[in-house]
Amino acid sequence: MGIQSTLGEDEYVVLNLRTHVKALFVAMLVLVVTVVAGVILALMAPEGSAQQGLRWAILGVAVVIILLWSFMPFLRWITSRYTITNRRLITRSGIITRTGRDIPLYRINDVTYEKDLLDRLLGCGTIIISDATDKAGVVLHDVPRVEKVQVQLHELLFAADDGSDDGEFPPTEPRRRR
Repeated sequence: MGIQSTLGEDEYVVLNLRTHVKALFVAMLVLVVTVVAGVILALMAPEGSAQQGLRWAILGVAVVIILLWSFMPFLRWITSRYTITNRRLITRSGIITRTGRDIPLYRINDVTYEKDLLDRLLGCGTIIISDATDKAGVVLHDVPRVEKVQVQLHELLFAADDGSDDGEFPPTEPRRRR
């Protein structure tokens, strides 16, 4: 069961994205440092009757650190998706409790992106979507190929725009000239 089961009739996925792998850099660094430090500390444990207990304590601390600062960020990353269909923007995240938001494309007023220096080097960025609802817009962090995603979103938005400003959302049929 995936995003396909939530799509309406004649709705199809245009982009299905996960955040850039840069979101895992700190988690990977913590994993490597914890494993190296754990091995070094276990090998440096003093000889004697307490050596076995000290090694188990080091292993226990290392496992807790790896679970909290490496495995949990990975689970958050693997379970978070940004999906853009021909009708809406869908965000889903969460490990145990899933949260999500769907914004119909016709409600989106503005799509902008931001890229800091690291984002420019890695080819990702943040997309800020403002919509015509009472809720605050959506911020999509660490979007890979952010400029291409923004262009694709604009193409979808303009394809659905009939050019009228009559306040009819979504447009039911094209306006006829008299």
